[in-house]
Amino acid sequence: MSVIFALLVSIGGLVEFFFLANLEKRIFKPINQLKDGVEEVAKGNYDIKVDCEIENEIGVLVKSFNEMVNKLKEGEVLKQQYEENRKSLIANISHDLKTPITSIQGYIETMADRNDIPVETVNKYHQIIYNNAAYMNKLIDDLFLFSKLDMQKLEFDFQDISIKEFMADLMEEFNFELEDRSIAFNYEDNLIRKLEVKIDLKRIHQVFRNIIGNAIKYGNEKGLQINVRLYEKDNFIQIDIMDNGPGIPEDKLPYIFDRFYRIDYARTKNLMSTGLGLAISKELVEAHSGKIKVSSRQGEGTCFTIILPEKEHIKGE
Repeated sequence: MSVIFALLVSIGGLVEFFFLANLEKRIFKPINQLKDGVEEVAKGNYDIKVDCEIENEIGVLVKSFNEMVNKLKEGEVLKQQYEENRKSLIANISHDLKTPITSIQGYIETMADRNDIPVETVNKYHQIIYNNAAYMNKLIDDLFLFSKLDMQKLEFDFQDISIKEFMADLMEEFNFELEDRSIAFNYEDNLIRKLEVKIDLKRIHQVFRNIIGNAIKYGNEKGLQINVRLYEKDNFIQIDIMDNGPGIPEDKLPYIFDRFYRIDYARTKNLMSTGLGLAISKELVEAHSGKIKVSSRQGEGTCFTIILPEKEHIKGE
């Protein structure tokens, strides 16, 4: 009888051992790892992951914890990016405002200190001061627009319109303007069917003005030619804006849509360039569920391509 009892006790001990071992593996160990993970997150360490392959309530909890940590990590990365962007923005604004302010101050001081300056020179100084003030005004306008885009607070007035009719009217407007400036302009409509788009007329007009304006600012003094082509590809409306200007160096292409980015020669050629035009254009096109890309060869010219979805292919339509 005592042998049987001892055997039962022994079996009971083994059962208890395996039960506790299983409990340790399935519950206590994951909970301790989860506790350690929470402490690491509290310290600001988001590079933490709790391993748990057990499919029970604790496993579900651990999985939810890992997903939460990933989201916190993504949020922290985004926060750091915003902070870097903010610092960069402030630095660039300070740099871009300092030059015209210093110029204005210098010319005003010169005119205040000297009474013998010829009228022609004074008029020249006035024009320079006016140009610098106009540049600062444009920079502030671009900054205001870009900040609204960056915070997604810019209001859009989207309308359903025929892209063929819109482009015909817009290109006629640019044709008149460029003709007056002796710039060759050609518009080609290659659409074979009528297509509707959902766009904000004012904002898309601004995109074209920014791109064509850049072609004029940094293009050849004589013989500049701008060609625009409208066509359809893969259920998207595409618009090429091509020029025969000096082109963009290959190593500069990846950065031209960055805020405040200017190619070296562009910085000195035209004071009115704020370095925000293309960044704003990219944001505006993307707000229309579209894309903008660029290709260029030095000495041959540049082509910007605006890609917009047809109305029926817009998400939510």
